[in-house]
Amino acid sequence: MRILRDPQYTRREDRGASAAIGNFDGVHRGHRHVIDLARRLGAPLGVVTFEPHPREFFAPAAPPFRLMNSAARAHRLEKLGVEVLAELPFDARMAALSAEDFARIVLAEGLGLSHVVVGADFCFGKGRTGTAASLRELGARYGFDVTVAELLEGADGAVSSTAIRAALSEGRPRDAAGMLGHWHRIEGPVLHGDKRGRELGYPTANMALDGLHVPRLGVYAVLVDVLEGPHRGTYQGVANLGIRPMFERATPNLETFLFDFKGDLYGRPLSVGLVAWLRGEMKFDGLDALIVQMDRDSTQAREALARS
Repeated sequence: MRILRDPQYTRREDRGASAAIGNFDGVHRGHRHVIDLARRLGAPLGVVTFEPHPREFFAPAAPPFRLMNSAARAHRLEKLGVEVLAELPFDARMAALSAEDFARIVLAEGLGLSHVVVGADFCFGKGRTGTAASLRELGARYGFDVTVAELLEGADGAVSSTAIRAALSEGRPRDAAGMLGHWHRIEGPVLHGDKRGRELGYPTANMALDGLHVPRLGVYAVLVDVLEGPHRGTYQGVANLGIRPMFERATPNLETFLFDFKGDLYGRPLSVGLVAWLRGEMKFDGLDALIVQMDRDSTQAREALARS
């Protein structure tokens, strides 16, 4: 997959793409529906998105809300067969473009798109004045076709990033997965920690949650993809997502113990899928009690993964 970050430098072979437009946070089933409608014989399959998310630009002090970072989004889009990802910088210049200028300068002249697909609730341009209906008119004016996708409905209403965040906040990763079409995953490099888990017989891979929506704190059964290196592959495990009250961490992170694994993962990118929430965080009287509980957690995680 080729990633473009400046529409002024679109390569000739990438022009004429048929592209879905949106933020694609989570790349959920609704997003996949929009992307599938963009597949056209003879045209490169593209996605047009923004970095940072416009909500981060307009409200930088708001609590983290993203379901995935840009690298995880690109990884997921590539798995769906996207050939060209236009990850456009969302800055003051982009925010100031009128709906018509966005359609003309970015979509038509810059990226040279032949076909655009958006959701029925799509808004764009300064002040969100552009709509899916007005994009159809602008497409006719500037030479690209427009398809408007109806919103995808799930068992409990429209599939949306907001509904997925709510399910994760309530400790319902399976419900979130039903809307996503895949397990909710936290991706990033393994960081050096205090190595306390190694001393307890449970060495963990530590990952930051910077900029991401934090699911319900606690212990999870997880599926782990090691994305690079000699240990590349998929493993089962158990993870603690939180502050570890016994050790008084200031901010939550993700600590994952991979079953039946030996090796060095420092600096390697991992993708940790949350499969089942097992329990909330607890404070223990001592290390012996903590180890007993970690043994129980591992057993429960193996059982939950066997059922998944």
